[in-house]
Amino acid sequence: MVTYWCEFMQTNGAAQLEKRDDLHVSRMVEDVIGCKWSMAVLGLVRNGIYRPRAMERALPGLTTKVLNERLRKFVRFGVLARRSFPETPPRVEYQLTPFGTRFLAILDMIEQLQAEQAGNRS
Repeated sequence: MVTYWCEFMQTNGAAQLEKRDDLHVSRMVEDVIGCKWSMAVLGLVRNGIYRPRAMERALPGLTTKVLNERLRKFVRFGVLARRSFPETPPRVEYQLTPFGTRFLAILDMIEQLQAEQAGNRS
C-alpha cells in the first residue's frame, strides 16, 4: 500500500504531494513504542484533549519540542488529523482519524498483553 502525504516546501511554501512507501504499520508501532510520550499523547486525544497547549499542561515534563515532533509524526502516519482554525489567535486541534482509532485498538491489545504478563509474574 502506498501512502501519500503533504510536505511543505521550505522555499516557496507550496504543498507537494509525495509518495511514501515507508509508512508501514510495523514502523508506526516501533515509533510509538519507542517514545515514552506517544501513548500518553494519544491517550489525551482519545480523552478529549485536542489542543497542544492543553496537552502540555496535562503532561508535566512534556516539552513543546517533543510534543510537536509526536504530533507531526502522528499526522504523517495518518493516526491524527490536524485542523487549523482561521482565528486570532490561531487555534489548532488534533483528532483521531478512523485509522487512528483502529491503530489505538492494536496498542490497547499490546498494553493488555503487558498487564497480563505482569500479573503472571506476581
